Amino acid sequence: MKIAVIGTGYVGLVTGTCLAETGNEVVCVDIDASKVEKMRQGIVPIYEPHLDLLFERNIKANRLSFTTSLEEGLEHGDIIFLALPTPEDEDGSADLSYVLGVSEEIGKKIKQYKVIVDKSTVPVGTSEKVHAVIAENAICEFDVVSNPEFLREGFAVDDFLKPERIVVGSSSDRATELMQKLYRPFVRSGNPIIVMDEKSAELTKYAANSFLATKITFMNEIANYCEKVGADVDKVRVGMGTDSRIGKRFLFPGIGYGGSCFPKDVKALQKAGKEEDYDFKILNAVIDVNQKQKTILLPKMDDYFGDLSGKKIAVWGLAFKPETDDIREAPSIDMMNGLLEKGASLSVFDPEAMPNIKRKFGEKLSYADSMYAALKDADALLICTEWSIFRTPDLNKIKDLLKSPVIFDGRNLYNVNDLQSEGFTYISIGRNEIRA
Repeated sequence: MKIAVIGTGYVGLVTGTCLAETGNEVVCVDIDASKVEKMRQGIVPIYEPHLDLLFERNIKANRLSFTTSLEEGLEHGDIIFLALPTPEDEDGSADLSYVLGVSEEIGKKIKQYKVIVDKSTVPVGTSEKVHAVIAENAICEFDVVSNPEFLREGFAVDDFLKPERIVVGSSSDRATELMQKLYRPFVRSGNPIIVMDEKSAELTKYAANSFLATKITFMNEIANYCEKVGADVDKVRVGMGTDSRIGKRFLFPGIGYGGSCFPKDVKALQKAGKEEDYDFKILNAVIDVNQKQKTILLPKMDDYFGDLSGKKIAVWGLAFKPETDDIREAPSIDMMNGLLEKGASLSVFDPEAMPNIKRKFGEKLSYADSMYAALKDADALLICTEWSIFRTPDLNKIKDLLKSPVIFDGRNLYNVNDLQSEGFTYISIGRNEIRA
């Protein structure tokens, strides 16, 4: 099938590449000429595991190409994916200006039947708006479909190639048949293609992300309460997670969620509720608790040092989660801003996110070449992201490099008893503090 993907961010690039992997001819469109030229040269503009291999393979096979020309993409594609940004507006709502702006141009340029697919995360009713904008100028038939993505950064390629489910919001039999044909190779194991109306499909994405954010936030509240009463959140988590009604995933406490999806989507659903005179009380609490959770370790560091001014803190992990270079809404940013305001100096390391952090912080931080280099002469180690390379470090090397063996762990990576036996001061989330 012939596909066009408008927008080459995380969602667009993964979508285009993975659709090409199943034999489709895909043209990806982006307005950034420099980015397009790099992609033509085989340079992947984002870090996403396994994407580079598929990217290179499909370019060489002439199934994946790139252009700055919307006309070229529209002429090529029978199915047009809109994978455009829907950033958080000042009032918390989703900004649809990119989606509707491109839709207007599509209406002026299409000359034969097309299926326009909203792949971006958009509020309920967006498909109607897109349809109306295209219809103002279109001289041919077209359909608009809602097809929300459920891709996890760090696992996006696997999630696309082996989806748990595919949601298609469509009121057109013709468009539905084309979407089912397109996605059939990805669900050969029997996972469902769920067809529903457009509004329900749009809401499904927001509801799913908001529920997961709520689950994370609830566990963080339990962790904070554990500290008050002397319970161990790890034991509570295991006791909860073995209940099949709850499940084991998204129960790990820490310093809050971040990224491009959860914060934005929760706020967008909250704002959409207000527009319908509905108050999402749970989401109000989720947003408030998560913001506070991002700096939950800051008062603990204050308490330990008394005065953070002049202290050097090593920071491991800057991305909002492991296996990505994405720093959007990353808890590390809140923690580092708080430490800098208190007069601390920071030596930081992350396997992938350093360039993005440097663009944001500039020379305010010291950027280490390795996880151990960041520790040299630091007064403490702060862990903000649970990268695998941080899970089994050389504890003796950490003790030798730090001025004193002190770890503030925002992701509960280590066993409390192990750190105690090694003589560390170890302060984590929802567990007993160990002080050397």
